[in-house]
Formats: sequence, structure tokens, C-alpha cells
Amino acid sequence: MDSWNRRRVLQAAFAGTAAALWPGARPLAQSSATSLLRAKKEALVIGNSKYRTAPLKNPANDATGIAEQLKSAGFGVTLGLELSRVQMQSAIAAYGQRLASSKAVGLFYFAGHGAQLAWRNYLIPVDGEIASVEELRDRGVDVNSLIDGIRRAGNPMNLIILDACRDNPFGSAGRVDQKGLSQLDAPPGTLLAYATAPGNTAIDGEGSNGLYTEHLLREMKIPESKVEDVFKRVRLAVRRRSNGLQIPWESTSLEDDFWFVPPKELKKLAEAEIEREFKEELSVWEQAQKATAPGPVEDYLRRYPSGRFSELAQLQFDRALAKLGEKKVEVVSAPMNPYTKGTARANTAYNMGDSYSYRVLDALTTLEESKYTHRVTQITDDAVLFNKGNTITDLLGNYQKWGRSNWSGSQTVPVEFSVGKRWKTRFDHQNAEGRTTVVDLELRVADRESITVPAGTFNAFRVDATGWRTGSGLNERWNLKTWYAPELVRRPVAWEWNNRNSWGRPSYTQRQELTAYRQA
Repeated sequence: MDSWNRRRVLQAAFAGTAAALWPGARPLAQSSATSLLRAKKEALVIGNSKYRTAPLKNPANDATGIAEQLKSAGFGVTLGLELSRVQMQSAIAAYGQRLASSKAVGLFYFAGHGAQLAWRNYLIPVDGEIASVEELRDRGVDVNSLIDGIRRAGNPMNLIILDACRDNPFGSAGRVDQKGLSQLDAPPGTLLAYATAPGNTAIDGEGSNGLYTEHLLREMKIPESKVEDVFKRVRLAVRRRSNGLQIPWESTSLEDDFWFVPPKELKKLAEAEIEREFKEELSVWEQAQKATAPGPVEDYLRRYPSGRFSELAQLQFDRALAKLGEKKVEVVSAPMNPYTKGTARANTAYNMGDSYSYRVLDALTTLEESKYTHRVTQITDDAVLFNKGNTITDLLGNYQKWGRSNWSGSQTVPVEFSVGKRWKTRFDHQNAEGRTTVVDLELRVADRESITVPAGTFNAFRVDATGWRTGSGLNERWNLKTWYAPELVRRPVAWEWNNRNSWGRPSYTQRQELTAYRQA
């Protein structure tokens, strides 16, 4: 507890000088969140049901429900039902102008038919008499035009929600070669949400609302739920209700928190309250971790959708449902899509004899310090043992043991990689001398970029981790970058630490690069 308090004191002391000590450091998020809460909020909500060739049951109801909920959350709402192409284009243009003039937080919602052509997504108006997919350009509404208008508006935050992945929008008049919507990375300051994974279709729903919007309406009403947690809970609920046949998807580049029903005030928690909340979460996770059925893990994910063990929980949840026969939909791979840097799942399919060799460099001088090889010698239900147990990771690749050092509860590796994804972790590290430190990190998939190491050139996701390591007399600011190419190699391509002590001086600078690997 003392080390935890020391870290918080240091954070407060450095808040005003972080930019000087660590170039590019962001200011504390609370002030940004406060300004967003005070900002004007504008929404454009469209629901199209009455298509001539392929009518839908629920979009008008969905849009009306969303509009009412947004009004209660303080949004100025423009609701459009059964709009033609001209009407949709006019409404979208006016929406962009309102965002530009008011600098409001923006939300665009569309329910109805949508389709993709040449990696671009099109929303279909009710007068869209489209006989073939090639006519989408002229008779649909390009989502990119919406995004371009938002980008020009320069407002602080945007949410784009597309419940537009219903089955064949052309009825018997045409055929869709690529189902659903195409993957699209969210532009800066935006959360982009689809009712189901790119390349898949959504369920229109048996009641008055579509399956996705039914759960979205429910989660939006929960007080003090951060917007990213709202969509994570929606994803969980829709997945369970559809037995994995529909799994919502999001791309995010949000930097700050936002709430539909915000807290009455934003305040820093006392140290005792921070520690109490963490211990409560840890207790829930430890019970879920022991479970063989998905129920306790699902409970953890609902309570802590962005928790410090949520990635570990997600992997356990996926495996538990797979054993029960779930065949969940996945994002359709589209390597040639120019509008996204793609998505990839962590590769957990280790095999006996897989080996990964690395060289260790001083990150400042680039001088080689050592080399090592990790060879898989045993695989259990939840761990991979290298070199006869000298090194142990979980299936995602988080370290549990290396030599005489041990890690507890680390989740620095996500289940799924997509640019913009954010998560956090807090774990204990015990070194060879038995001294224990606490590592508390915020992590983000910052980019996907080409990286060349001795083992080759890889199109790798770069994960940036920043935070603090404290305890046993240590107060160290962590800055860690890790490159992953999970479609090609199960272990990281490279790591780079540039850690600094409490005075801002380098305390640990190291780079590790993959030199060779062999895997089945």
C-alpha cells in the first residue's frame, strides 16, 4: 500500500511537468472528460424500414428508440424516418454543419440496409432501387462522405453507430458477393460501431427492436457507464443471445472518456477507495478464473468490461463457449482493404518444439548484450512452458515466470489486435531476490507498421504501454513498445523499453529483436 501511495503522489507531482519529462505525454484525462461533459451534444438518427424490394421490420422503431434515449441524455436530436437518398444526403450535410458551428460531441445512428462495394460502405435509402451491387455508388449513401463531413467539422468527439448489416438488401433482384459492411478504421476522435463483425449480417430481431439496438438501448441507460464499456456489454449480450451468430464490432480512436449518463461529478478517488475497488475486482476475477462454465467469467466481463483482467477473461470465455459448441462469427479478413489496418487474433496454437530466438540490445547504444532461445517443451490447458519450465507464459504470451522472476495477473497481450484498442493491467512482479514490485499500465494498439528485425520484415501491430512500476524502493515510469505479427509468429517480433526514474532520467533501456523462429 505504501508503494501504491508513493506512485500516486508522484503522479500528482509530475502532472504539471509530464510533457517536459516525457515528450508526447498526455495531460490527465479528467480535464478533457469534464470539457466533453460540458460540451453541446448533437445527434442525427435515421431509420429506414419501408424498402420496396426488401422491407425490414424494426429500423424505424430502432431509430425512434435511440432518438428518445439520446434526448433524455441531453443530445439535440434530428430524427429522420424512411428517408430518400436526397433527404439522407441533405440531413448528413446539415449535421456536419451543426457540428462545425457548435463543436459539439456528435452521434450518428443509422438502422436499415447497408452494403459494401470495393471496400466502401453504403447506407441504402428507401428509394434505392438497386438491381445489382454495382449501382450502390449512384443510389446508396457513402459512409465515407459522412466521415469526411465530420472530419471537416473539427468537433472533439464522434460516435458512429451502424445497425446496417441486415441480410441481402436487394431481395430477389440482386446478389451480394460480400456480406455485411466492410471493415473501416475509425478516424481520429471517433468510435465506429457495427451491429455485427465486418463481412457478416445482423439479425433484424423478433420484437419491436433489432437484436443489437435492443441491447444498446438497455446499456445506454445504465448510469456512469463509459461509452466504450457500453459497447463492450452490448457485444457480450448480443453474442450470448445469438449463440455467437452475431457479435458486434467496434473500431475506436477515442482518447477520452464519455458517458451517456455521466457521473454527477468527476473526482479523484482516495487511495483507500482505489485499493478497495481493485481488491474487489481481483476477488471477482479469481472466482471466475477457477470456473469451468462460462457464467462466472461472463459476470466478470459484465461488471468489468475494461477491467485489469478483461483480456484474460475474454480468452477464457471464448474457450468455454467453444467447448459448449459455439461457432462464433469472425471479422472477414480483407488484406487488400485500403481503409483499415486490419484485425488479428492472438495466436494461441503453440506446438511442442516451437522455438523463438532473440538478441538483446542496449536501446540507447544499440550494442548487443546477449542472446537467448525459448523452445516450447510443454503445453498445458492454460500455459506454455519453454526450456523445461525455465520460462512460462499463459496462452496469450503474458509472462508468468522467467528464471527466478515471477509475474502475477499480467495482461499486456490482447486477445484481438486492432488499431486504437485500449486496455489496462495491474500485476505483481517478484524478482530473483524476492523483491516485489507493482506494475500498473495503460496499453493501446497504437499502429500497424513495417518493422525489420534479423528474422525478417513484418507488418506488425505496435502496442504502446505507459504507467508505473513501484515498490521495494522503486518508482519507475514505464514506456514499453511491443511489436506483434500474430498471423505469422506467435511470440513478439520486438520489445523496446525506455523507462525513467522519478527524476525523468533513463533507468532501463533495452530492445529485444527476434532473430529466428520455428513453429508448426
